[in-house]
Amino acid sequence: MATLPNPLPKLASDPSGRSLGLRLPPGRLIDATEDGPWHEPLLWHADKAAAPGTWAALGAPAGRVGLLPVLVDRGGTQGGPDRWELMPGEMSYPGDHSADEVLAEYWEEYAAEDEEWPGLGESGPFLTASADVRAAEVADTLSARCPSWFRDPHLALVPARRSADIPAAVGWTGPLNHENDVARLCAVLRSWEDRYGIRVVGLGFDVLVVSVAAPPATGTEAGQAAREHFAFCPDNILQGAGSLDAYAQSLLGEHCWTFWWD
Repeated sequence: MATLPNPLPKLASDPSGRSLGLRLPPGRLIDATEDGPWHEPLLWHADKAAAPGTWAALGAPAGRVGLLPVLVDRGGTQGGPDRWELMPGEMSYPGDHSADEVLAEYWEEYAAEDEEWPGLGESGPFLTASADVRAAEVADTLSARCPSWFRDPHLALVPARRSADIPAAVGWTGPLNHENDVARLCAVLRSWEDRYGIRVVGLGFDVLVVSVAAPPATGTEAGQAAREHFAFCPDNILQGAGSLDAYAQSLLGEHCWTFWWD
């Protein structure tokens, strides 16, 4: 697997990012992992909490130098990314996994014995630009509302090829009770990028938020997506909506998907 050069080490001597064509506010580089400091920074995040407009102002220019934006929550009981027990050395490569096979394996473990895995659903066409615009809109909403489950969002920049790979790139362990290798979940996120136009917008200690450019528009589409969500994150249904049908209804036209692992 070829990896992109990591631009973050340049910020150690050039905190504003001018050499990269950026104008960054004060922030900090994060290299803390469960096993000690990583050999290079995993992410940068701003010291000041994000506000509406921050995503577009900082995230879009950073994308041109190989850094992708994501909001990180520093307000949870576990603190910010420097205390999240990141484990980048334990992650595989998302491209080495099949989304259909990964979800089928989860489905077999969590679904009723008489229900076979239905396969991946379909979604309507969308423009890449619309996916990026939707991501900025969801990020602005998250920054403005600061819900109880994402109380202190700060813009972060991560060296990654595509938004779906961000959790694996930083070694995120939020779904640890469900999956130890988050790259397998990133394979599913890649598939959702292609089919639903998702972007990874927020990461908390155990919370994942994605924007959705092409959400399910019919009951059939929503039912298919709900089954993928159940395999991806059973707690969304088992500790949330209570049934796949009720959960599917909540996905109709919804441009923000949130996942939480107990």
